[in-house]
Amino acid sequence: MSESTASLRKKISGAGDLQSVVRTMKAVAASSIGQYERSVSALSDYYRTVELGLGACFRKSGTESSLAEPKQTAAGATGAVVFGSDQGLVGQFNEEIADYAVKTLAAFPGKPEVWAVGERVHERLAEAGLPPIGTFALPNSVRAIVPLVGQIQIESEAQRAKGDYARLYLFHNRPKSGALYEPVSQRLLPFDAAWQKGLAQVPWPGANLPEIMSGGAATLRGLIREYLFISLFRACAESLASENASRLAAMQRAEKNIDELLDDLNRTSHRLRQSGIDEELSDVISGFEALSSNGHSHAARQSGKS
Repeated sequence: MSESTASLRKKISGAGDLQSVVRTMKAVAASSIGQYERSVSALSDYYRTVELGLGACFRKSGTESSLAEPKQTAAGATGAVVFGSDQGLVGQFNEEIADYAVKTLAAFPGKPEVWAVGERVHERLAEAGLPPIGTFALPNSVRAIVPLVGQIQIESEAQRAKGDYARLYLFHNRPKSGALYEPVSQRLLPFDAAWQKGLAQVPWPGANLPEIMSGGAATLRGLIREYLFISLFRACAESLASENASRLAAMQRAEKNIDELLDDLNRTSHRLRQSGIDEELSDVISGFEALSSNGHSHAARQSGKS
């Protein structure tokens, strides 16, 4: 019985330590969700400003940009950037975005050129028969997103300049109200003609129409760079927010399971302890009865002798 009690105490201690780790990870995940969601929200006004600037450039030029959709839309391979995670304990986070990317890219001609952001999604893509040509480490803060976006832009533009792909897509998980997240995609390049036309038709919010500096070409290129930067930054931030939301949910489930396990262990420990007490009381009572019986027998013998 003592060995069982010692074993239970060890299990209860281990479960308590694990509970502390889970609670810490819950707090970190909850805090991280907030910073990434705030960064996405802060981009909204700037993103709107860039779109208005692009619309003004498209209206003035009356022609599509050099990054517009080519006439031969079926020609060339497809490039893709897939955002996942470097760490585990995120449920089906990497599996869902990887499977979504593989299924979407299968509809395009040629072999896709894929970059993975995160070691876990790299492994999942490779297992699905789509090994990435490069991998980027995930940032651990909002500030670290900017250098990552710069690396992605440099690498993808170098491959595009060599003619390795004609289209570039982003794949990431986006936070969703009423649920954790949902996998989404965005075509970065070439620009969709309908999208450009729609921007050109958006009315300018002020009474005075804007003037395009430097003949329009340099301004357009600058706005396009900003649009690509914002799109990549937002995709990364939304993916990180979704990752931490998934980890928070996983930790909540783990905490619930640990609480139930601790309750079971404590109940078992109490039962064993009570059983031990009962056995000890039974031994005391049995001993007392034995002593009492011996005492009565001795007294009876003494009485017979007299």
